[in-house]
Parts: sequence; C-alpha cells; structure tokens
Amino acid sequence: MDLAGALWRTLPWRALAAAGALGLLVAGAPLATGAEPAPWQTLLLLRGAALIGALGLAFLLDDPARHLTVPVPTPRLVRQVLRVALVAPLAVLWWTAALLLTPSASRPPAGGVTLEAVAVGALALAAAALAVRLTDEARPGPYVAAVLLLTAVLAPLLAPEDWALFVQASDPRWSVGHDRWAVLAAAVALVGAVCGPEPLGRKAGR
Repeated sequence: MDLAGALWRTLPWRALAAAGALGLLVAGAPLATGAEPAPWQTLLLLRGAALIGALGLAFLLDDPARHLTVPVPTPRLVRQVLRVALVAPLAVLWWTAALLLTPSASRPPAGGVTLEAVAVGALALAAAALAVRLTDEARPGPYVAAVLLLTAVLAPLLAPEDWALFVQASDPRWSVGHDRWAVLAAAVALVGAVCGPEPLGRKAGR
C-alpha cells in the first residue's frame, strides 16, 4: 500500500488530465454542436480520441526519481505494472464516457473500436517501457509521444491494404481486421513486459 501511494503521487496527472479532457472534447464534438455525423465520421472521432488518450499514456512511465529507485527491492517491472493498474480503472471510465458522448445512431461497434483503443494504448505503454529500458531518460514521455504521433500518421499510409486495420464498420473486412488488432495488442503488450525489468548490467553498474 505504501508503494501504491508513493506511485500515485508521482503519476503524470497533468499529461493524463490534458489528454483525457481533449479526447472527450473530440468525441463529444457532435453532441456539443448538435451535428449528426455519418458513421465514418464518428469512427474517425473515436479513433482520434483513442490516439489522444494514448498520447497521455506515453507519459505514464515517466519517473523523475528513476535513478534513485534502481537499488530498491521492488523490481522496476512491478512498479510499472502498478502504475498501469492505478490508471486502468480511470482509463476504462474515460473510454466509456467517450463512447457514450458519440451519437448512438452513427456509433461503430463498441467492441471493435475499443479493441483499437486498447491496442494503441498498449503500443504507447510498450514504447514508453522500451524508452526506459534503452535510455537513462527520467522523462522520456515527450519523445515517446512524438514517435507515437508519427506512427499514427504513417500507419494508415504504410500498412498493407489486406490487413484492413483502418476500414469502416460497414466494410466486410471489419471482423478480420480486428483479429489483427487483437494480435497487435498482444504483441506490443509482450514487448512492454519484456522491456520492464532493469538490465542487470546497468543495475550492477549503479
């Protein structure tokens, strides 16, 4: 409990709150303006909100005291998992609110678009874990967010067409494409777990 309380106080609340608020504003834009978006527009808004939320998660593993906590008995992977666990319930509530803010008449299947959001969030966390693993940066969040944003711009252009990752809900390939989203989510989660432990050589050196 003491560790959870200490980590809670060090979470990047400003980045998380800013991303959360902006994501809800994007998702709720039709409701605020009285517009009636087409299904593809609503899907685009939800994908944008998911990306914004993931940009906030890119800062989750920032730890100004990381160089002081290397020798502590609690492994770094445990501390990172606990950070994610502390934020996960809030993220679930936030995403539920984003879904409910979109017009029900044009809302895409909740399961599919939620899987996309989970995959993008997992990618942000895996990239943050990789940055912590490979660098000595205490706050790699800005760099991770920049890489994630660049990836989001390039992915629709470079992803093979037959992967169907960015199709509309009315496309027959929607289900197949989300099978690939599930594989992607599992793969990046595995990468994040592998990157969690402190390298033995680095720990011994300090």
